[in-house]
Amino acid sequence: MRLIVTVCVAAMLSLAPAIAGTLLEPALHLPKAQSSVPRVAVTLDACSGDIDHRILDVIISENIPVTLFVTERWLLVNAETVAVLARRPDLFNIENHGRNHVPAVTGTEKPYGIAPAGTLAAVDDEVLGGAQAIIASFGTKPGWFRGATALYTQDALDEIGRLGFRVAGFSLNADYGATASAAAAEAQIRKAKDGDVIIAHINQPKRAAGEGIARGLMELKRSGYQFVRLGDL
Repeated sequence: MRLIVTVCVAAMLSLAPAIAGTLLEPALHLPKAQSSVPRVAVTLDACSGDIDHRILDVIISENIPVTLFVTERWLLVNAETVAVLARRPDLFNIENHGRNHVPAVTGTEKPYGIAPAGTLAAVDDEVLGGAQAIIASFGTKPGWFRGATALYTQDALDEIGRLGFRVAGFSLNADYGATASAAAAEAQIRKAKDGDVIIAHINQPKRAAGEGIARGLMELKRSGYQFVRLGDL
């Protein structure tokens, strides 16, 4: 069964059972464009590790507005990139990916083998810790949250909303956790339709997917797509 909820920004959030009927994977679409120009939101996760300059450099050179979901642990080891992002607030909307990339899941189920928060108190720490790190690094308060693995228990979703954050789902998975080949990632990006919220990763420079993401973004730009940041909704 699929539960459809309308969000106040006119985006549509649908929650569908994802794993054994216990975890939820929110899907997010932009409001329909008011013109013939297709609109998409490119959302890129920075979970840990480094920065993929193949993607970052295309974003800057092509002036493509994007939403970055960053963790505190990524911010702490990427000071040089943080400075680059801070200089271009017109391009980069910085949103909350948590403190330590811990899934916002209560109980003991491990989405994709990753240990969950387990309790609502730990969910609070993950969400608020990530938000505080963004405020400290950029001086801006995030309004959207995307948890590690993008899977949640219902009580965690309720708690995130109580804390004042909207949950950032997606409608098009471009790189499957940065495991896709360059060709597959590019092909996924090319599938984008009006209203799609695209998810990919910008923290895996040694994986092939990043090359495909960069090529796909350039193709969307050449095709006349409009890029929307979630923070501007």
